[in-house]
Amino acid sequence: MSAAPNIGHDLPQGARVASTFQVVEPHALSCDAVLDVIGGGPDGLSGSEATERLSIVGLNRLPEPKKKHPLLRFLTHFADILIYILLAAAAVKAVFGDWLDAGVILAVAVINALIGFLQEGRAEKAMQGLRTMLSLRARVLRDGVWTDTDAQSLVPGDVVRVKSGDRVPADLRLLNATMLRVEESSLTGESVPSDKHPEPVAHDAGIGDRQCMLYSGTLVAAGLGVGVVTATGIATELGRIQTMIGEVETLDTPLTRKLNAFGKRISLIILGVAGMMALVGWILHGQSGNELFSAVISFAVAAIPEGLPALVTITLAIGVQRMAKRNAITRKLTAVETLGSVTTICTDKTGTLTRNEMTARTVVTADAQAQVSGIGYAPTGDITVNDVPVNLSADQALHGLVEVMAVCNDASLTEKDGHWHIVGEPTEGSLRTLASKAGFEAHDYDRLATVPFDSVNKFMATLGSTPTGADVILVKGAPDRLLELCTTQLTADGSTVPLDTGWWEQQVDSLSAEGLRVLAAARGVPQADQRTLQPEDLNGLTFLGIVGIVDPPRPEAVAAIAACHNAGIRVKMITGDHAGTARAIAQEMGIITDTDARVAVGAELESMSQDQLASVVRDIDVYARTSPEHKLRIVTALQAHAEVVAMTGDGVNDAPALTRADVGVAMGIKGTEASKEAAAIVLADDNFASIERAVKEGRRIYDNLQKSIVFLLPTSFAQALVILIAVLFGFTPPLQPTQILWINLITAVTLALALAYEPAEGGIMDRPPRQPGRSILPRDLLARVVLVSTLISGATIAVYFFELANSASFAQAQTSAVTMLALGQLAYLFNARFLRSTSLRFTVLTGNRMVWISVGALLLLQLLFVYTPIMNTWFHSTPIGLREWGIVLGLSAAIFLLVEVGKTVERAVARRSR
Repeated sequence: MSAAPNIGHDLPQGARVASTFQVVEPHALSCDAVLDVIGGGPDGLSGSEATERLSIVGLNRLPEPKKKHPLLRFLTHFADILIYILLAAAAVKAVFGDWLDAGVILAVAVINALIGFLQEGRAEKAMQGLRTMLSLRARVLRDGVWTDTDAQSLVPGDVVRVKSGDRVPADLRLLNATMLRVEESSLTGESVPSDKHPEPVAHDAGIGDRQCMLYSGTLVAAGLGVGVVTATGIATELGRIQTMIGEVETLDTPLTRKLNAFGKRISLIILGVAGMMALVGWILHGQSGNELFSAVISFAVAAIPEGLPALVTITLAIGVQRMAKRNAITRKLTAVETLGSVTTICTDKTGTLTRNEMTARTVVTADAQAQVSGIGYAPTGDITVNDVPVNLSADQALHGLVEVMAVCNDASLTEKDGHWHIVGEPTEGSLRTLASKAGFEAHDYDRLATVPFDSVNKFMATLGSTPTGADVILVKGAPDRLLELCTTQLTADGSTVPLDTGWWEQQVDSLSAEGLRVLAAARGVPQADQRTLQPEDLNGLTFLGIVGIVDPPRPEAVAAIAACHNAGIRVKMITGDHAGTARAIAQEMGIITDTDARVAVGAELESMSQDQLASVVRDIDVYARTSPEHKLRIVTALQAHAEVVAMTGDGVNDAPALTRADVGVAMGIKGTEASKEAAAIVLADDNFASIERAVKEGRRIYDNLQKSIVFLLPTSFAQALVILIAVLFGFTPPLQPTQILWINLITAVTLALALAYEPAEGGIMDRPPRQPGRSILPRDLLARVVLVSTLISGATIAVYFFELANSASFAQAQTSAVTMLALGQLAYLFNARFLRSTSLRFTVLTGNRMVWISVGALLLLQLLFVYTPIMNTWFHSTPIGLREWGIVLGLSAAIFLLVEVGKTVERAVARRSR
C-alpha cells in the first residue's frame, strides 16, 4: 500500500483512525496531487487494497453515540431543587398520614421527571437525523470495473461516480464533471444548486466556494461526476458536524436558572425560620418537643409552595398548545418561556426570511426596465413598465427575451392542492413562471438540438423551430459570456443596433448590487438545414436583455422583524450566501438600514479568535459565507454577553448552533431531520413571522408564571406566618395541619390555574426584553408578596380572636379563619390579574372566563368544607353564620383595596427611580 497518511490538524477528537489517508485541504490541490497524497489513481483501488484500507479506517458510517442507561437518565430529572421541595412536602404529608395527598405530590414529581426524560436527548436524536442522510449505495471503480456496492465499504482512494438524483456517499475530490450541479443547502444554506468543476480553489475557500468538492449527504441535482474519496465516516464534513453536536455544551434555560435560584432561596428561608421558631418556642415558652415538632411540621406544610412545580408545568403546557395553533411545535417544555426571554434572534436566510422559491423580479431590455409582480412559482402577477402592463406584441425585444427564457428551459410547473411547484432547476422554474405571467406559451416550439448548461460554458442553448416554421438558436446564461458571443442588440421595434457592452455591464452591476442573480438572453440564426448545435456555433448573436432573479423575502417576515426591533430584540442574519446577496436581502428585510453596515464573511471569522469575535459580535447584524463552526461561534460569542439567543435554521449545518442556542428553532417543512431533532421548537410553516408570534406568546407565559408565583406565595406565606406568630407569641395556632392542606389544595387546584389562561397584556411587544439575570421575583413584587401575606395572615388571626372573643367555639373560630384565608386569596386573585397596572377597572372582571370558573369552584368547595358533615369530620370544621361570612367578605374587600394602594405606591417609586 503506497499511501502516505496526511492527517488534518483540525480534525475532531475521536477521528484519528478515520483520518488516515485524509488529505488536508484537498480543494486547494490539483487532482494529481490529491491522488498522489492519498495513494490512489484515476483507475481506483484494487479489491484487496480497499479491504486493507477498510480494516484501518473502518466503515463509512457515523458512529452511534454512547448512551446513558435509561434509568440513570430518568433519575437525573429528580436532581432539581423544586423537585426536592415536592418530595419534602410529600414526606411531610406522609408523616401526617395523608397518603392520598402524598401520592398526588409524588405523582407530580414523577410526571415532571417523565416529561424531562422524554424531551431529553436532542443531540442524540440530531445525530440519528444525520445518519439517515448517508447514502446507502455507491457506484465505485474497483479493479478497473465499475460496480455497485454498499456505501459503508468506501475508503479514501476509491473512485466514485455520481449522477443526477444520487446522494453523495462520502467526501469526494472531483476528477471530472459534466454539467454537474449539487444541492448543498443543507450544508451551506445556499438557495440554488452549486456548479461543480475539477479545478482547485483557494485554500481558505469556504465550503460553499469549494466547487471541486462533493460532500457526503448532499444531493446531485444535475449532471455527472467522478471523484476520489478523500474522507469517510466521522472524518467527513457530516461527521465533523456530528462531533460538534456531541461536544456542544447545552445551557439551562433562563426559566430553569431562575426557578432553581428561587427554589434555593425559599428552601433556605423555610429552614432558617423553622429553626428560629423551634428555638423561640423552646427557650421562651418552654414548649415540649412534641408540640414544637408539630408546629414546625405545620409551618413547613404551610410554607412549602408544593403546587409551584405543577403550576409551572401546567402553565407551560397551556402555552405549548397555544403555540401549536400558531404553527410553532414545541419539543421542549421550557423553550416556550425561553422565547419570551430572547434578546437576539440569529436566523438563516433561505426558506426562513425568504420563500426559497426563486422569482424573476426585474427585466431589462435595450429600451425599457420592467418590474415583475408576484412571488414564488405561482404564475400570477404582471410585468409592468412605469406601472403600465406591457404588451409583448408591442415590444419585440421583450418578446424575444421571454421567448428564450421559456423555450430554452427544461423546467415545468405543477399545481397541487393550490400550491405551485417546479420540476427542475429553481432558476429555470422562475423563468417558466415569468413566461406564464407574460402570457407566453411554448407548446408549439420544436427542439432539434441542445447545448446543456455547464459550469465551463455558463450558458444553455437550443436549436429549434418556431410556430411559424422558422429555425432559431436561443441562448440563456451568464451575462458576461453572452456579451462575448453577441455583436448586436435588439430594440423594441425589432431592429438591431450595435451592442453597447459597457451599458449592459452597468445594468448587470446595478441588479447584482440589489442582490439579484442575473441571467441574459440572446438569439441567433442557424445555417440552412442545420440540425446539430455545438458551442462553437454560437457567434454573432443578438443580445435581447437580462433578467434579475431573487429568492424573495416573505412580506410577513419583514413586519415580524420590525416588531422584534420594536420589542428590543436584535435580529442577525447568518447565511451561506454571498455577501452582496446577504446585504441586499438584509436591507430589504429591515435587518440593517445603513448601506455601509458591516457584513462579516466566513474568512474574516476564521481569522478572529473567540475573544475578538465576542468583542464585535453585537455590532454586526449580517454574516455571509458561514460554516457550521461559524454559526456555533457566533451563538457562543453572543451568550458570552449574557444574551438569550434564539437560533433558526433548516440545514445540517445549523444543527450544532441550534443545540447550543438558548432556544433552537427549526423549519418543519424544508428542514432536515438533523435540524428538527436538534431544535427545541419546530415551525410548521417555515415562517419567521411565526417566531415573532411565539416570542409574544413566550412573554405572555412568563407574565402569567410571574402572576401565578406572586399569587401563590402569599397563600403559603400567610399560613406560615399565622403558625409562626402563634409560636412566637405562645398561643394555640388558629390552623390545624389538615386545614392548611385544605387551603393549599383548593387554591392550587382552582385560583392559581386561572392565571395560566390570562391573555397578553397590552403593549407586551413594545417593551424591551427582560434582563437575563433578573430574578423571577424582583424586589417590588417580593415586597407585594410580603404585604399581601401580612394582610391575609393579619386578617386571619384577627377573625380567629374576634370569634373567640364573641363566645364562638374553637371549631367555629378556626373555620372562620380558614374561610378568611380562602376568600382573602380570592380577592387577591383580581389584584394579580394585572401585575403593574391597576385592577380598579371593569376589565378586571372580563377577558378570562377561567377566573370565574375558578371563583365558582373555590366557593363551592369552601361551602362543602363549612357545611357538610363529612368535611367537618375530616378537617375539624363546623358551620358558621351570616355574621361570620359578612366579616370575612368585608375584610377580603379591604385586602383588595389595600393591595391596590400598595401597587400605586410601587408605580410611583418606579417612576421616581427612572
